Amino acid sequence: MFREKRRVRHGADDMFGLVADMERYPEFLPLCERNVVHSRLRRGDAEVVVAEMTVAYKFFRESFRSRVTLEKAKRRILIDAQDGPLRELRICWAFKPAETAGCEVEFRLSYELPSRVLAGLVGSVLDTAFSRFVEAFERRANALHARAPAPIALPEAIQLPSA
Repeated sequence: MFREKRRVRHGADDMFGLVADMERYPEFLPLCERNVVHSRLRRGDAEVVVAEMTVAYKFFRESFRSRVTLEKAKRRILIDAQDGPLRELRICWAFKPAETAGCEVEFRLSYELPSRVLAGLVGSVLDTAFSRFVEAFERRANALHARAPAPIALPEAIQLPSA
């Protein structure tokens, strides 16, 4: 199980939209070579999407289908793999508006590889990639919304002179 919470400067709806825009993943998401949406259906307040992602790293290249449930009113995205190299893959994104500005992004992921041999070969690569997902989405939001990271405050003793 991997879990990360991160406060970002972008609104919860903006971040939800960014994660929901699955066709753009190959442009910025680590290991994602391609992501194709096969269908979109409305189910009550949610939209259910079937997508196929191809992930690649060195000798490893696999595709898998997933069912993605977009719950915009709840600002939540649930992803369940339907097939592929993993025995199980579940992801939950949640976006909570912050009191001042921006939002808190929570990314929870659980996966199980089908064998110990495969776990030994690619487990650490997957762990590294998953740990960079939230960061990749934050960088993408910064690029799309033209916001650079906040400047780092220097201690007074080494403040640079103003121009």
